[in-house]
Amino acid sequence: MNVKYDIFGIGSALIDLLIEIDDSELLELNLKKGQFHLIGEEESRRLLKKIEKYRVKIAPGGSSANTLYGAALLGSSVVFCGKVGKDADGDIYERRMSESGVRPKLGRSKGVTGHAITFITPDSERTFATHLGAALHLEKADILLQELRDSKILHVEGYQLEDKQLREVSVHAMQFAKEHGTVISLDLGDPGIVIRNRATIKEIIREYADIVFANEEEARALIGLEPSEALNSIAKLSKIAIVKIGKYGSHVKQGNTRYKIPAYEARAVDTTGAGDMFAAGFLYGICSTYNLRICGHIGSYFAGKVVEKIGARLEDIEQKEVQELIERVK
Repeated sequence: MNVKYDIFGIGSALIDLLIEIDDSELLELNLKKGQFHLIGEEESRRLLKKIEKYRVKIAPGGSSANTLYGAALLGSSVVFCGKVGKDADGDIYERRMSESGVRPKLGRSKGVTGHAITFITPDSERTFATHLGAALHLEKADILLQELRDSKILHVEGYQLEDKQLREVSVHAMQFAKEHGTVISLDLGDPGIVIRNRATIKEIIREYADIVFANEEEARALIGLEPSEALNSIAKLSKIAIVKIGKYGSHVKQGNTRYKIPAYEARAVDTTGAGDMFAAGFLYGICSTYNLRICGHIGSYFAGKVVEKIGARLEDIEQKEVQELIERVK
């Protein structure tokens, strides 16, 4: 295999709108705290109007895109495949992804570029209102198979597995990756999506996934068991299972080998992007041929770093810091 890239990611290309808000104000917006809400164009316009009075932080986002951004900061060579609108937001998204070291391979559609409004309450809990816009129009033709074939890992976000068309595109990419020896990584992404699509997601994992990332709620939604037992079940469906349990760290299992990875101490102000950054560190470790314990520590360490700031992305990472971490863990 002619490997040119470390990670090829597929996901929703979304502009992130980050807002700090009180619980009472969130209640007035009619959103269930801590949940992911998929909203239509009309509801999107209503919310955008209501948030005009708030200070809004804007950044390119989407789960898979955030993971690739983090992996690029760590030193991985990455390609992101998604779809944006033929609008100014699409131009901004493409430019800023490229500036961050990610190779954006973006299709364009007539729809508006999608956006994800993230409401952050004082307890650091996140509530999402996402309008997918152009991201919903990703097609099989948008998947650049040459770049996928030349990549070590295909990474897919769980948000791609609910909409029928997006699921078909993702499975098409997974099938191609499997045929060409590319490792397949899946981040479950959201417990609601898992609950609504449990049987389908289980089958996709069993058929294609080599690496599965889940937090404890997603693992419980998929398997119906608590994290420790869920880990064992997911590890039987895939080659490598990771279950993250917040401040209690995470568990990684491959075959009969299991690692308990500690959480790194952090002053959390916003948990947005913690899972994406964990995946970034872990996949960077895999591409660098580190053992699973080191991969888990890299993911855990940088997940702890990102929760200490508002937003899903770190501004930069010192390579010296990465190497010192690895030496401490060895």
